[in-house]
Amino acid sequence: MVQVKEYRIRNNCTLDEYKIAQLYAVAQMSLNETGSGEGVEVVKNEPYDNEKGKGQYTFKIYHCASRVPAAIRAIMPKDALILHEEAWNGYPHCKTVTTSPWMKDNFKIITESMHLPDRGDTENALSADAEVLNQREIVYLDVSNDDEIKAAYKKEEDPKLYKSTKTGRGPLVGDWAKECDPVMTCYKLVTVEFKWWPFQSIVEPIIVSWMRKA
Repeated sequence: MVQVKEYRIRNNCTLDEYKIAQLYAVAQMSLNETGSGEGVEVVKNEPYDNEKGKGQYTFKIYHCASRVPAAIRAIMPKDALILHEEAWNGYPHCKTVTTSPWMKDNFKIITESMHLPDRGDTENALSADAEVLNQREIVYLDVSNDDEIKAAYKKEEDPKLYKSTKTGRGPLVGDWAKECDPVMTCYKLVTVEFKWWPFQSIVEPIIVSWMRKA
């Protein structure tokens, strides 16, 4: 069964500020993922112009062997530990498609995002069709109080404690998302498909949980 989640992430910033933060986060992630001959291999990085608009297209290959136990590496084919990622970054609209050359059509993760200057109340920000809307589960993520990111917690970056000396914003407490200014929301629609019986019902929720933290 395909898993469809729409994460709505509100932030106390403008769309332009979020764009800068997103570019920094992506660059930092790529840097952290690269090492020991593995990590992220950028195959293409070029501008695009299509019906969705203009932006930057990238095709990356993720080498994941070092991230799985040795026992699994010993029995899995090499291609099973490689993921392909195509991304169209035309902020405020972005789309990423992740596939496995080994599993072919049996594995796919589609992440489509829209960033709007609102409080997370746009009903269909991604213009999804009726079939997707029927499957969709809406999940609001509070950047100031998310148990899923405790492993990466840093007190000096805690939104509940931090106050910017430059902008005067923060800390984010109480009903901050209903009251703060400026405000914007990242709508992230995630579709996960893993067709490999009998592991589908086990693996799909794991992938969804991982995407929630991404």
